[in-house]
Amino acid sequence: MTYLPRALDLQLNELLPYVGAIAIDGPKGVGKTSTAEQRATTTLHLDREQDRIILRANPAFDHFPDGSILIDEWQRVPEVWDIVRRAVDDGCDPGRFLLTGSATPIAGTTTHSGAGRVLSLRMRPMAIFERDSREDLISLKEILAGSATITGQTDQTSADYAHSIATTGLPGLQNLPPLVQKQHIASYIDRILDRDLPDQGYTTRNKAALLAWMRAYAAATATQASYSEILDSATPGESNKPSKKSSATYRDKLSEIWILDPLPAWNFASAPFPRVSQQATHFLADPGLALHLLGLTERSLQAPRNARIFGCLFEALAVLCIRVAAEANFATVGHFRTRNGDHEIDAVIESADGGIIPVEVKLTHTPSPEDGKHLLWLRNKLPEEVVDMIIITTGDRAYRREDGIACIPLSLFGV
Repeated sequence: MTYLPRALDLQLNELLPYVGAIAIDGPKGVGKTSTAEQRATTTLHLDREQDRIILRANPAFDHFPDGSILIDEWQRVPEVWDIVRRAVDDGCDPGRFLLTGSATPIAGTTTHSGAGRVLSLRMRPMAIFERDSREDLISLKEILAGSATITGQTDQTSADYAHSIATTGLPGLQNLPPLVQKQHIASYIDRILDRDLPDQGYTTRNKAALLAWMRAYAAATATQASYSEILDSATPGESNKPSKKSSATYRDKLSEIWILDPLPAWNFASAPFPRVSQQATHFLADPGLALHLLGLTERSLQAPRNARIFGCLFEALAVLCIRVAAEANFATVGHFRTRNGDHEIDAVIESADGGIIPVEVKLTHTPSPEDGKHLLWLRNKLPEEVVDMIIITTGDRAYRREDGIACIPLSLFGV
């Protein structure tokens, strides 16, 4: 399979010449190993017994050739983290270690912090701009620098975005027939329940309840619903519903394998806003997983009765793209909402030097003046820090409005 360059490659290009060890975290199937293999001279797959034997025979890596060593599924042998940490302390060459993992070590495993020794990067499913090789994208890097030209055209429509949601951002599914994709996604979810969670030391006696909770979480995509509301939604009318403790366990264990990917609340550190909600916005790792859990398809998602959930899943797709692009530029992303709901912004990008770009996501061809009011409010509050304002749309062209807001179709948004 031809390797598709990823946004994470930009981070690796910047960091590997100076950093001894980098850990790449993220859910299964997003391309962590493939990306790391492009740079590795030696690879150990620790989900294979033979490679675990090789590691234990030479834990100091003395007899490995020069270059980068990829340690895949490192959490299977948690002590490798401390071995790598000590190697960095002892002055290993820059770029010596790449660790990839699709879960955190199981509870009860002791590892020392790698702070200052092992950098952690997050890999997510493919953003739209990673799936398409077009070069006329509007670069987030240039937007942050104030040098972007907001122009361009696309033939992508809302139907194409429904297709992108249904396809998922998993690299291995990109060119498969829809029926085969659907079977792979079903198997992916089954594997979470039957293998990935047990590998984390968690086996549920009520798999149906866990699956119902996951469906309720999917239905809460792009909302800040409380976990008690999600639990109630998962078990409507049932008297013997799972306890809050069980619900918290579902949340924690699914987070450990990176299947839950909530967007944290943002508040400007230099001038915190009063009365800001700290609740995260709910997202699964990929909106395609939510689509499948809700029993929807590319076609049914576009039915008028599903307009609300289509909007939520389009927001999930857009936020995925925003987070991937932002992290490639070493920026952070959060959502903003005042506690009384007077002001709410889907995503706020904050660069390493404090520049801010508020972003709204709208499942519409042409956003209304009303759609930008919260962006303008934030610019008025932080005129020195807000470097641009964006509305992500499903339209066919990018342009800048008279009020200064950049309207950018999602298919034209790039890194």
